[in-house]
Amino acid sequence: MLGLYARTFDGVPLGDDEYVISSDEKTSIQARCRCHPTLAPGVVRMMRVNHEYQRKGALAYLAAYDVHQARVFSHRNAKTGILPFMTLVEQVMTQEPYASAKRVFWVVDNGSSHRGQAAADRLSRRFPNAVMVHTPIHASWVNQVEIYFSIIQRKVLTPNDFTSLDQVEDRLTAFEQRYNATARPFRWRFTPADLEDLMARIERHEQKEQNLQQPTGCDHQPAAHALAA
Repeated sequence: MLGLYARTFDGVPLGDDEYVISSDEKTSIQARCRCHPTLAPGVVRMMRVNHEYQRKGALAYLAAYDVHQARVFSHRNAKTGILPFMTLVEQVMTQEPYASAKRVFWVVDNGSSHRGQAAADRLSRRFPNAVMVHTPIHASWVNQVEIYFSIIQRKVLTPNDFTSLDQVEDRLTAFEQRYNATARPFRWRFTPADLEDLMARIERHEQKEQNLQQPTGCDHQPAAHALAA
């Protein structure tokens, strides 16, 4: 996966007609209508957001991020699942340049919508040029779309003060359009060489711990036994 971010796969550079898509879902985005309007920050006061609100529903935001083109595709649905995820895949893979690409790598975590070999087989059956790559378990942070989600959380969804889900969707759509027009790819700094160095340091640490836990071979008697003798 780190090789894909550096435009290689199994040590071979990717071609110009090969792409890397980072995809995931941001679940349960709620529309919370505050009982009193949110007050913008002033010269001497911070933003004020009322703690009482009415729930206006929730949606799941599915996104696919082209790692090297900084381009976002999205699909909104009432909930996550295999069907909503494949709807997003269909949206991306049926348009150029992905439809005619040699290979399109889909980086995903181990969520239930795209878990395991069954999900990889389902993807390749529908689109033979698509290859699914899973992040390690408990390491979804290396999925670059999570960076995009953090931007969404800060710039679009905070403070959460929406009168309806339609308003949430309008805000998301407007932000996507601006992002796709202005964004640049993330400067990913964690390389395969960094991973090898990290694994080597972990291995040295574990070996040191094992050496410390081994018996010393000392055969002296405890003090109480020595006095008794």
